[in-house]
Amino acid sequence: MQAKMILGIGELLWDVMPQGMQLGGAPANFAVMAVRLGNHAAILSRIGRDELGRKAVKQLEPLPAYTSFLQVDPAQETGRVTVSFEHGQPGYTIHQPAAWDFLELTGEWVQLAERADAVCFGSLAQRAAESRRTIQALVAQTPASCVRVFDVNLRTPFFSGEVIQQSLELATVLKMNDTEAPQVLELLGLPISEESAPELLRLAARRLLREFPSLGMVAVTRGAHGSLLVTREEEHEHPGIPVHVADTIGAGDAFTADITHYLLRGASLTTLNEAGNRWGAWMASHSGAMPALPEAVRAEIASGLEN
Repeated sequence: MQAKMILGIGELLWDVMPQGMQLGGAPANFAVMAVRLGNHAAILSRIGRDELGRKAVKQLEPLPAYTSFLQVDPAQETGRVTVSFEHGQPGYTIHQPAAWDFLELTGEWVQLAERADAVCFGSLAQRAAESRRTIQALVAQTPASCVRVFDVNLRTPFFSGEVIQQSLELATVLKMNDTEAPQVLELLGLPISEESAPELLRLAARRLLREFPSLGMVAVTRGAHGSLLVTREEEHEHPGIPVHVADTIGAGDAFTADITHYLLRGASLTTLNEAGNRWGAWMASHSGAMPALPEAVRAEIASGLEN
């Protein structure tokens, strides 16, 4: 299949972890995985004119997502997030301001958006007004055929109902996890009764599909318990793939990149869910969001999936 042009718009940052610093940021993780699947992908973010910015570009060079579109901020530092763990689950201290809070809408970025096959954007990178305006304007510039993935990334206190609402009005695919689903409904003023708890994720997906006409699919990840995909016509549930978890950083982003990759190729929900869970499980079994990926491992994970 012909390689697609895929964009990850938002934060590029360093995760400061107990074992050291690792490069990350959901849109950047998404773009790197998109390239590993055989697509063209660009990271649209902003770094500082500092050592961490230079180090980020150097680390990304062999992966190889396009880094030539990264903006360099003369005043703000490259983003950092301090990560701590409890029972294998990460907690985040997201430092601000950071260079990615000041994304600029440039002609070069608009030209990329106008020929994008898919774009992924999240809620965290919209915490600052300038980046929020840039992200929403850029997504609005994509073609009608573009898969526009809104990846909810609720990090206290950097989210609001307004940002969720505006983003869903632009999106064709919504991805969130099972913890975020009830929070999203509450932020949007779309409560579901407690009696519906066993079916909350399905009901949440159906409710959001009704409320936002542009949405074609809602994807809900459930950690070790797999994921749920819901469209207007059908749904599919995956039980998950057991692995020894190193950490969960980047696992959701790998899932998002994979369902986007196969969605662009017209695959079934079964294939989307299987692919997303295979790659999410592989990512969770490794430390950090961009671990080395030998070609033999990539081919083994991809084997048997529809093209």
